[in-house]
Amino acid sequence: MNRLKLGIPKGSLEANTVDLFKRAGWNITYDSRSYFPDVDDDELACTLVRAQEMSRYVEDGTLDLGLTGQDWIIENESDVVAVQDLIYSKRSAKQAKWVLVVREDSPIRTLEDLQGKRLSTELVNFTRRFFAERRIDVHVEFSWGATEAKVVEGLVDAIVEVTETGSTLRANKLKIIHELMKTNTQLIANRAAWEDPWKRQKIEQIRMLLNGSLEAMGKVGLKMNVARENLDRLVRVLPSLKAPTISGLHSQDWLAVETIVSSGAVRDLIPLLKEAGAEGIIEYPLNKVI
Repeated sequence: MNRLKLGIPKGSLEANTVDLFKRAGWNITYDSRSYFPDVDDDELACTLVRAQEMSRYVEDGTLDLGLTGQDWIIENESDVVAVQDLIYSKRSAKQAKWVLVVREDSPIRTLEDLQGKRLSTELVNFTRRFFAERRIDVHVEFSWGATEAKVVEGLVDAIVEVTETGSTLRANKLKIIHELMKTNTQLIANRAAWEDPWKRQKIEQIRMLLNGSLEAMGKVGLKMNVARENLDRLVRVLPSLKAPTISGLHSQDWLAVETIVSSGAVRDLIPLLKEAGAEGIIEYPLNKVI
């Protein structure tokens, strides 16, 4: 039997990834001691791998497919196929970014001020390349964790850390002086697997359904009935992913209307729909929009 080897990122992306696959139609289950989750698809074999290492295992063919951050693909300089960007929260426009951080009372204001200074980060290779390209001589050391504490305690002059809002950094009396890179989660494939017809078809299936699940986040479906004479008035107040679906009912005087809208708009929208003549309004959750 053909089987695709799929890497699930262990750590901060783990729960969101498992939930995303569930919404897409795959149930992945495992206990805390297992690195090989069960999945209800005989054509898939799953392995838990740290996001930092995922691209290396996909590149060398240990895995056919995996999910990891774009930052770690760049860090490892991995030659993989970027199949799909995956933004886990469609409700938020915020994107994770790697930033250069110093203490609030630090005299460092610019990149050039780091000449001859010591810097700590998990993203060592990228950071070294970043400063080398700008001809700034810095000592970059690998951080095994608690990176923020190193600059707070004065163990290093600066850190390169990932953040979304910067709120945790500010709470620790740290300040961002430069943004180095934005990043997001990507579905990546081994190049040989991508060229294999069966594996390519399976990868495309996974890509389509995962993306459909992401598109459904923050959206709900609405169904309602409306008298034909009120249809134009209803459509004018009804937001829609495209155009609403309109179909006839047994009574020629009434129509059924169905559409997809933002879940955040529903509480204000339903009273407007009622005023426009809608009846029997039903709201239902969505798993996928394809």
